[in-house]
Amino acid sequence: MTKFHARITALALTVAALGVTATACSSTEATSDAHGSATRSVETVRGTVDVPETPLRVVTLEPVELDTTVALGVVPVGTAVLSEASGVPSYLGTEAAGIATVGTVTEPTVEDIAALQPDLILGTETRHGEYYDQLSAIAPTVFIASQSDPWRESVRFVGRILGREAKAEELLTAYDDRCAEIAEKHDTAGKTAQLIRPRAGELTLYGPSSFAGSTLECAGFTTPPRPEWADEISVDLSPELAAEAAADLIVVTASDPSDPAAIPASISANAGVLPNPHAVDLSYWITGVGPMGGQTVLDDIDRILSDRG
Repeated sequence: MTKFHARITALALTVAALGVTATACSSTEATSDAHGSATRSVETVRGTVDVPETPLRVVTLEPVELDTTVALGVVPVGTAVLSEASGVPSYLGTEAAGIATVGTVTEPTVEDIAALQPDLILGTETRHGEYYDQLSAIAPTVFIASQSDPWRESVRFVGRILGREAKAEELLTAYDDRCAEIAEKHDTAGKTAQLIRPRAGELTLYGPSSFAGSTLECAGFTTPPRPEWADEISVDLSPELAAEAAADLIVVTASDPSDPAAIPASISANAGVLPNPHAVDLSYWITGVGPMGGQTVLDDIDRILSDRG
């Protein structure tokens, strides 16, 4: 897919759209915009916005929106990425490989978005609220409230905006069915699992409300209890407290899981309570939020448990 880098000085097509945040409901009543294209009204906390009945040129600014649109069969023309060096995550497959990048998730490039002439822009209020006026001058712009919203609800939200609610539910059902298959196959009931992300000078533990943590629980595991899980999706530990992450299954994220140094010494040194830690790919265990990322995480869980016997 061609990437556009020309700076836009005037927009040929300007669509007037009201601001959007949080979750939304789509009305079933279709109208037509000034160009005669069918639209649907979406009610949000900012008001009502008319979105295309069948969006064809979508730009996504949040990982869960990118994953979900691809899973729903609407490959975006552009997306913001977590790292411009890494680009579009490879787990999304060959169809997504040609998506143009439009800056990073935290700093999208408005000019690059405009150059793609999208008919719908999806973002997040907490990250992209300051860009709303510029984005809504380009195309109807719809935000989820926060990247911390329950990911399944974000999938349903994107499904409603794209007019593919039934397909979104099918994707979530397939995810649940795969979880149940893995739980039964590997008899995970009553076992604990902890996801750990090594960072500079600390270890981040992910709880049951995080994306990957919820996927481990969906597959039958229980996250070791911590008081922080009542309000937080993660908690940071200093390396000398690594033993507090004790669980039956230890999963450690890495940018390169094949690297022998992917498991930090603070974890290896606590083999008694952190047995046989498994390195997994950071790009989808942490940031691959959505139906496709969920299935890819489940692939890893199934493989790890099969290898353990």
